[in-house]
Amino acid sequence: MKPIPYRHRPKGLTILYEDQDIIVIDKSAGLLTVKATYEKEKTAHHILTNYIRKGSFKSKKQLFVVHRLDRDTSGVLVFAKNPEAKENLKLQWKGVKKKYVAVVHGILAEKSGTITSYLVENEDYEVFSVKDSRKGELAKTRYKVLKEAKRFSLLEIELLTGKKNQIRVHFSEKGHPLVGDDKYGKKGEPKSRLALHSHYLTFKHPRTGKEITFEAEVPGFFKSYFDET
Repeated sequence: MKPIPYRHRPKGLTILYEDQDIIVIDKSAGLLTVKATYEKEKTAHHILTNYIRKGSFKSKKQLFVVHRLDRDTSGVLVFAKNPEAKENLKLQWKGVKKKYVAVVHGILAEKSGTITSYLVENEDYEVFSVKDSRKGELAKTRYKVLKEAKRFSLLEIELLTGKKNQIRVHFSEKGHPLVGDDKYGKKGEPKSRLALHSHYLTFKHPRTGKEITFEAEVPGFFKSYFDET
């Protein structure tokens, strides 16, 4: 990838890779992927659309959403630059390898495993598990413990399905909510960043069919929970 001229460099995110079909970024926490109808702030989609148009209002270039990360989740995020690339990636997305790193409260009794449930969303946009498969959508999350401290565990998590808030809900219901999760986390927890990061994605390039992997470095604050004192 050629160096990006400074005047066109997008602010608030880092471009990991770009070609004629895709843009892969490291999204910062606090940045929405794409605007909801009620949102007015800038999003990753808005910033990158302006970037590919080089700031020209006359440009007709478009950017297409392939998947999303929650506002407070950082890490690897992929956009398509044409409809063909978007459709190709959408078709293969269930088979894409999606691995995250997270810090959760407590020490897990089982150091690895797969969490399976059926997720539903209520009128307050809160997601939770139900036992009846007819009422929810299947969600599967594979994990393994990478490191432990007295009160925290560092996990590698692989999404086997990609449902809204899946990781956050699964570990909250397991009794080990994510650090900094103000929606599904511990009540009264001191305010902090959500400790959830999209670490890497592996998928087939929509044009060449070659398997490619993109990795975003884990934020430094994750390590602070495991510093020896």
